[in-house]
Amino acid sequence: MKLRYLFPIFFTVLAFMTSCDDEETVTLLDEIQVSSSYVSIPVDGGSTAITVTANDNWVVVSDIEWLTISSTSGSAGESTLTFTAESAIDGRTGELSIVCGDATQRINVIQGLATIASATCQEVIDGPDSKTYQVTGVCTAITNTTYGNWYLEDETGSIYIYGTLDSKGGTKNFLSWGLEVGDEITVQGPKTTYNGTVELVNVSVLTINKSLVKVDSVKNAELPLEGGEFTAYLTCKGEGVSVEIPDDAKSWLSISSIQSAGTNAVVTFKAEANTAGDRETTLTFSTTDGTKFYTAQTVITQEGSILDVSIAQFLAAEVGSTQYRLRGVISTIDDATSGKLYLKDFSGETYVYKVQDFASYDLKEGDYITIVGMRSAYNGNPQVSGAVLELSIPLTTATIADILAKSDDSSTYFMVTGEITSITNDTYGNLYLQDSTGEIYMYGCYPLYGATGDDRKGLIAAKGLKVGDTLTVIATKGSYNGVSQLAYGFYFSHVSAQ
Repeated sequence: MKLRYLFPIFFTVLAFMTSCDDEETVTLLDEIQVSSSYVSIPVDGGSTAITVTANDNWVVVSDIEWLTISSTSGSAGESTLTFTAESAIDGRTGELSIVCGDATQRINVIQGLATIASATCQEVIDGPDSKTYQVTGVCTAITNTTYGNWYLEDETGSIYIYGTLDSKGGTKNFLSWGLEVGDEITVQGPKTTYNGTVELVNVSVLTINKSLVKVDSVKNAELPLEGGEFTAYLTCKGEGVSVEIPDDAKSWLSISSIQSAGTNAVVTFKAEANTAGDRETTLTFSTTDGTKFYTAQTVITQEGSILDVSIAQFLAAEVGSTQYRLRGVISTIDDATSGKLYLKDFSGETYVYKVQDFASYDLKEGDYITIVGMRSAYNGNPQVSGAVLELSIPLTTATIADILAKSDDSSTYFMVTGEITSITNDTYGNLYLQDSTGEIYMYGCYPLYGATGDDRKGLIAAKGLKVGDTLTVIATKGSYNGVSQLAYGFYFSHVSAQ
């Protein structure tokens, strides 16, 4: 371990311990004051109290699982908060907040003296949160180059590094380390678990052992639809180089040749024509010095067709970079500025996380749109990401009298609400709809956009529609034998009669 990294750590711990012993520390906020912004509890367990003085109601926000707090809320005036913890095998730390109006007072909690344990990835996974660990492993993927988020792996498992400090303890300077996939690195930092993912947070870098294999450059990293050759140029200081193609790419990607001269190596791949959606894979190059293995990676992508699918088919697809075309009705808008919305067709509904330039289109709930995007997920929930609007058909809300006064037009859609007065065909949903301005025949009430063949049948029974229900539909104005009707229509919502 290099001494220049030990000194900042030593002084940080010393300052923290000094602050914990200073019981007269007072944080002067207008809305809320505390007798101490540090809480120290013995490692054998016990309780410590502080005084809270507030000018309004306050609440405690804490995710420290091992800490018990006497109260999580209070009112204006002076209150006593007691913090209790059971005995701990090792020292541990945490932070909580007391929120009063617009002010937030942070409280640091320490039990015993936090120690740094040298551990494997599996020992970190099995160990308690808030404990600080020192781990050595190989960087297998980098997900954020500003804050320094990446994956560290050893022979026992893999953990996520969420935030990497620079040599002076600063943030947002990850690139200063020059860390690359395949490098062996030793870090230390506190463990946390977020949505089931084990993380070390804001780690300090102790040592970096650069990989003996490195991808210097590539040619044709973005392959066209018709396929072609992709070439990687490497520097390899180990005993030869081997290549790993992931299983999901072996059907369309193969190795054409491997050439080496001294420390230079050239690996050429052949990609087949792509008849599906966009695809990509990560290639891993490996070498060894006789005792350890070193790796480097590069990504190859290939343009694909845009797949036209129903929402049900989209939801069943795997997360990836394949482009999908979806058509449907905007059922709900969560954010009209960024375009966060729900899209619905006859087969189901999906969440769309932002539509590019959505605010400029002046779209609303009920409008019909076509988008192109990728299948992604958040916390295990499917969604559309990277969505681009291809087509939109605005919807006009109208009364039955308004529609009766219109000319036939199969390109203009109306949303109309009325009471079902008669159902003439249960299979296709032929019915009469009436509001305070008149009555009109609806020739076919189908599931939402996209239904064909047998999928158009059975909506009446599926929704339990009956005479007297209030039904909202989307349809165009048409006519038959000179009599006006709603045509090309589909169900939007209904309210059952009491």
